[in-house]
Amino acid sequence: MAEVVALVDYGAGNLHSVANALKAAGCDTVTVTANPDVVRAADRIVLPGVGSFRACAEGLRAIPHLEEVLAERVLVGAAPFLGICVGMQLLATLGVEHGSTPGLGWIGGEVRPIERTDPAIKIPHMGWNDVEVTRHAALVEAGEAYFLHSYHFQPEDGHHVAAMTDHGGGLVAAVARDNIVGVQFHPEKSQAYGLALLRRFLEWKP
Repeated sequence: MAEVVALVDYGAGNLHSVANALKAAGCDTVTVTANPDVVRAADRIVLPGVGSFRACAEGLRAIPHLEEVLAERVLVGAAPFLGICVGMQLLATLGVEHGSTPGLGWIGGEVRPIERTDPAIKIPHMGWNDVEVTRHAALVEAGEAYFLHSYHFQPEDGHHVAAMTDHGGGLVAAVARDNIVGVQFHPEKSQAYGLALLRRFLEWKP
């Protein structure tokens, strides 16, 4: 029986592109949904995110029971989970974009603005950049991916850092904990590199 991947629709994601990328990576059943019952029944969960941390957090929490069901399915049920861009940032304890906003708190840390350490460095960090894995690589492999962000995740525990990139200094490119992986880059825009990551996610047995 084909596995069902729930692509969570909370009004803040590039859903069409992510769904198409998952299908291209070999997923037979991608369900775009805001229904907590569908998320609860899914085999794997993808949380995308485009926009500000605050808007994404508020959009997710505007859907009754969705946050609780995500925690139930991922933290208790151990469903493989992939967060993309702001969907990765929401794993943090707190984001400070447009004021302090609580995240999901699944991986301790804060989402803060990228600091301009060199006038030549452009913010937002936009375009292709190298992904360098750490010893906690989880699904992530070295390569080149597409980024678009002005804020970055600073985990409290370095053991949760799965990969780094450089943009005027080191920025976290991916985080991982148990059955949870988040990537700051966009796999759906990262061509062969992104499709390979999604393929590994679909086959992943944490």
